[in-house]
Amino acid sequence: MASKSEQVFSDSQGEETIYRRVPEEKSREAEALREKELGNDAYQKNRDFKTAIKHYEKAIELDPNNIAYRLNRAAAYLAQKEFDKCVEECKAAIKVGRENNADLKQIAKAFRFIGNCYKDQKDYEEALKYYKLSQSECETEEIVKLIKEAGKQLEEVEKELKQSLVEKEKGNGFFKQGNFQQAIEHYGEAIKRNPKDAKVFSNRAAAYFKLEKYQEALDDSDKCIELDPTFVKGYLRKGASLKCLKRMSEAAEAYNKAKELDPTNEEAKAEFDKCIAETGDPQVDPEEIERILNEPKIQQIIKEMKAEPKSLLKHLQDPVIAGKMQTLLENGRITIP
Repeated sequence: MASKSEQVFSDSQGEETIYRRVPEEKSREAEALREKELGNDAYQKNRDFKTAIKHYEKAIELDPNNIAYRLNRAAAYLAQKEFDKCVEECKAAIKVGRENNADLKQIAKAFRFIGNCYKDQKDYEEALKYYKLSQSECETEEIVKLIKEAGKQLEEVEKELKQSLVEKEKGNGFFKQGNFQQAIEHYGEAIKRNPKDAKVFSNRAAAYFKLEKYQEALDDSDKCIELDPTFVKGYLRKGASLKCLKRMSEAAEAYNKAKELDPTNEEAKAEFDKCIAETGDPQVDPEEIERILNEPKIQQIIKEMKAEPKSLLKHLQDPVIAGKMQTLLENGRITIP
């Protein structure tokens, strides 16, 4: 009878031969374990997470079915606040764990790490979801505590969101009355409670614009667009602010983006045409001309134009580029060969 370290093979005649198994697999597992220990040293003793990750990666390459190494790497990603990588690694760990009948405590740990990622990003709803998944795999005092804490934090967030809506409506009321400063103050309170509401930034931008505080209006418009790149009003507010700051080419770009998002928007069309028409105005702010001239795309076009004048024609098909080139030409900053 063959031992655990031996395998039996049969030849074509049915004769059985016992071969001793080459301990290559055990060797790889031992090497993986060494890499894990090196990773742990870097993680725990030196807080050198990048080095730890490299060692954990080698351990995974050597023993890809060991869930522990993936959890180690996930922990290092979490420590570096690389949340997307941590979540991705944990999901891979769960898959590997399921396929290899890993201890449920390990599966639970992966779900807990994902929950921690969301908690650190203040997304308590998602955190609570993954903590409960962790609990379903293996209930511990730690996970019960985390669920309780995330639940309380979620309640507080929901309370703040409701108050944010109250402040937003107060701001809207003052805006309609023409009391723009009061509107700004209430929009500010709304933003404190919910800094992810793009529409509140848009509303405050409109109030700043009414008070002719165009830079503040521009800043809020940019924040609105950052939060919701598809919100047309954000680009309209930005275009109007830039126009009043006499930054016509940038205003044209903002209105052009609004047109792309909503081809039926008449305001975007009309204001875009006005900006293009005004880019050649000799009264254009000199700083605006310098901004245009220093744009990498414009510099590349000028370089191409010097080498091959006809290359300009393809760029002029873009009305925004055409307007900028017209501004530079009419203000004597470029010449066409």
